[in-house]
Amino acid sequence: MKQDWKPGTMIYPLPAVMVSCGSNENEYNVLTIAWVGTICSDPPMCYISVRPERYSYAILKKNMEFVINLTTRKMARETDWVGVRSGRKYNKFEETGLTIGKASIVRAPVIEESPLCIECKVKEIISLGSHDMFIADVVNVLADETYIDRETGRFKMEEVDLLVYAHGNYYGMGEHIGKFGWSVQKKQ
Repeated sequence: MKQDWKPGTMIYPLPAVMVSCGSNENEYNVLTIAWVGTICSDPPMCYISVRPERYSYAILKKNMEFVINLTTRKMARETDWVGVRSGRKYNKFEETGLTIGKASIVRAPVIEESPLCIECKVKEIISLGSHDMFIADVVNVLADETYIDRETGRFKMEEVDLLVYAHGNYYGMGEHIGKFGWSVQKKQ
């Protein structure tokens, strides 16, 4: 038997990412976001949703670009810390020891510890209520060579040990169950 609950955000798990923003070292900031996702494959597009009262909101709106930095189990403490501390009071890069890297296309920094950094340029901002959605074009992806298969050129996402967020908690990814389409593949 199922029980009615009030409407809420119960689509979990979600990636727990760190979004870096700013156009110069005096403005650089990073925040943790779980309201993030892919919205189109061709052209590649994604979104982040941010509360307007967040310190990074004005930086994002001014510069209209950001980097989505995927996080790992090893980065869990830093991921949580930058999500609960404000850039108004802290230099989050200094406080966490995260390394600022240079993006290839956008002015926002990348986080060197991240296995995959997704450079984005904002196309549109939609006010939704508690959050505004920044819809963005993916203009470049920086991949840690450690996770690139030398023979196939494929990024080995399964080796990254991604961090996910579910209903107020962080988790590491679980065991591999199958690849896309495995349920209908013909047996050899």
